[in-house]
Amino acid sequence: MSLTERQPSWLSRLFRRVLVGMYKSGGWRAHGVVPELGKFVLIAAPHTSNWDFVYFLGLTEDLGIRPHFMAKASLFRWPFTNFMLDMGGVPVDRTSNKNYVQQMIEEFDRRDEFMLTIAPEGTRGAVKAWKTGFYHIAVGAGVPLVLGMMDYDSKTGGLGPAIWPTGDYKADMAEVAKIYAKVRPKHPAKGMTEIFARGDA
Repeated sequence: MSLTERQPSWLSRLFRRVLVGMYKSGGWRAHGVVPELGKFVLIAAPHTSNWDFVYFLGLTEDLGIRPHFMAKASLFRWPFTNFMLDMGGVPVDRTSNKNYVQQMIEEFDRRDEFMLTIAPEGTRGAVKAWKTGFYHIAVGAGVPLVLGMMDYDSKTGGLGPAIWPTGDYKADMAEVAKIYAKVRPKHPAKGMTEIFARGDA
């Protein structure tokens, strides 16, 4: 399956317009600038509601970027193949002897530009720790982490600073935590209480 850039179908264009319309009608606006980087791991957090996806997609349109996301390969079968690719999906082969971290590192190597969005919480429910796959991908690919933020108090979203991983996860996440401490998710009770993960990818 080719993962090169392609012209989106009418269905994906319509779907995107609907979601962007919901973002704008909700009173959201983008702030900040996009880092002048061709490749980075985009952290999508805190993730506490299905509305996060709607507003995040609107935000990316507002900022003029086209991020990608991982999804299991079975979701790319006909008739959803083109739609998934149009929306920025990148298939992950769970039957491969390579784990998803290695597959995404290789994806970064194959592309000149690649913004990979990952929600480290892995769920909309309350979590005590982030999964660390996003960090291992950034380290392995030699790319920075960029913080994506949706603040429900101000109804603003944007991209925070680029943080280059040093290999010291705890120290790097301490910097990330300082920035996200200023962001209010839709459901604060489900927000992250501790982002130093247990080490599971």
